[in-house]
Amino acid sequence: MDTSAAASRPLAGPRTVYSAEHELFRDQVRRFFERHIIPHHRQWERDGVVPREVWREAGAQGLLCPMLAEEYGGAGADFGYSAIIIEEIGRTNCTGPGFPLHSDIVVPYIADLATEERKRRWLPAMARGEIIGAIAMTEPGMGSDLKAVRTTARRDGDHWVINGQKTFISNGQNAGLVIVVCKTDPGAGRKGISLICVEEGTPGFTKGRNLEKIGLHAQDTSELFFDDVRVPAENLLGEENRGFSYLIRNLPQERLVIAIRAAASMEAMLEKTVAYTKERKAFDQPIFEFQHNRFKLAEAKAQAAMFRVFADHCLALHLRGELTVELAAAAKLLGSEMQNRLLDDFLQLHGGYGYMAEYEIGRAWADARVGRIYGGSSEIMKEIIARTL
Repeated sequence: MDTSAAASRPLAGPRTVYSAEHELFRDQVRRFFERHIIPHHRQWERDGVVPREVWREAGAQGLLCPMLAEEYGGAGADFGYSAIIIEEIGRTNCTGPGFPLHSDIVVPYIADLATEERKRRWLPAMARGEIIGAIAMTEPGMGSDLKAVRTTARRDGDHWVINGQKTFISNGQNAGLVIVVCKTDPGAGRKGISLICVEEGTPGFTKGRNLEKIGLHAQDTSELFFDDVRVPAENLLGEENRGFSYLIRNLPQERLVIAIRAAASMEAMLEKTVAYTKERKAFDQPIFEFQHNRFKLAEAKAQAAMFRVFADHCLALHLRGELTVELAAAAKLLGSEMQNRLLDDFLQLHGGYGYMAEYEIGRAWADARVGRIYGGSSEIMKEIIARTL
């Protein structure tokens, strides 16, 4: 048997979710990562941020906002093109560029809900990478409870006046446009939430420190502060007090993003761990030859293959507009939990070297841990699924 050929085949057999055009796009994405991302990522991890010129280059090559309509600077493509970018981030563990957050989470809110004038003002620049997007949802002490949002927006004539604080905001340092989740009716709980856009440079809007994390070191994550920030009334997305329903509507895609990256990460790290264990020797033989290690890797391959089938099924459903809230929650729950468990096993098989930062498995292991927290914690995913029982 040609084991090298077997290793290069998809774990779960041929994938049918992508077309030939999708795979051509994957070739383009890989070339971009090999040239513009992979050689520089370790430095960005030390810097704590990805340079803005990388975003502009990604925009110039069509890697940002592929689903955005052509009239606003996008490609008018389906989510499969976004999924390929997410998979390449997972495969290379180049977690710094927050492209999926920008393209697949922030931009859809604006494309779906902003006024026509605001769409034409922001979206073409976002597709070019000149404006980087973020969404400011989490607040100190709030966790996953959206009804506990304390940031307020008060209507004053033709403006909204925003006051509050946000934390753990990805793309926070680079952000040129932030969707702020705030209370426009503080006494109405979830029914009083609105989404309002704030542009970088608006008086009263300041960015705090770039937060130091245990993983995702190249991805800028910030505190944001709003002190009597006045923005035009037209910066409201959709209708006043409808923000919670908009967030719920878009969360399945956000959770699918996390699941897709988990699947690609597990496959890539499994391949690297198999290669390492076949080269590394202990007691005069490759550590792969110990039955315990081979069986551990065999089990990991079976589990990763099983999740790949499920993730592709969820992707296919989403491409048809049929992915449900609970199925997206299941994909996010299973993918993030399995990724953390398998990467921990892979790190163990690397021994002491696995704990060294220069080895990719250690960085991937640390980067994966947040998957069980952001996008809704594993506990919240279980609650969503439990409601369907």
